[in-house]
Amino acid sequence: MVKKPVISMKMSPKAVSPGAASPKAVSPKAVSPKAANARLRKTLEVSGHRFTEQRAAVYRFVCDATTHPNADEVFQQVRGEVPGISLATVYKSLETLVNCGLASKLTYSDGSARYDGRTDPHHHVHCVSCGRVRDIPGHLSPDSLEILGKGLDGFRVSGYRLELTGFCSECSLETDTKGSMDPPN
Repeated sequence: MVKKPVISMKMSPKAVSPGAASPKAVSPKAVSPKAANARLRKTLEVSGHRFTEQRAAVYRFVCDATTHPNADEVFQQVRGEVPGISLATVYKSLETLVNCGLASKLTYSDGSARYDGRTDPHHHVHCVSCGRVRDIPGHLSPDSLEILGKGLDGFRVSGYRLELTGFCSECSLETDTKGSMDPPN
């Protein structure tokens, strides 16, 4: 079944304000585990949540992941570091990270979700065949958002999410050998 992205305004308003980080901004992937834990601890405290080793392990994995994992993939990897962790704890930890602004939740019309530990401005490409999601650099300037928002009867754009859909290189090769599969419009 082809997953179509749900239109979402899930990018932080800071990402579209003047002086926002450029696409080459340092992502959480470049941060040491000690620094990641310190950032997590501080953000959780400000948000009224407790720091736990389970949340820290989930956060470190999501920050280091380049594949935008789903909750089950996070669970499979994190339980190697925290053997007693449950899938329910992983789900709760992921939602806490999203609510605190430390991760983004990429949701799809079939109900599935993937998680992104990058909070700097960037976009995604999503393969409609295998489901892989990758980061691509970029962001829309405040002027571009203003132009897009004109004529929307007073709608004020506070953020955005851009995802390009199609076929990754591996799935493109498969479709070339099996025959044409057109991506959805």
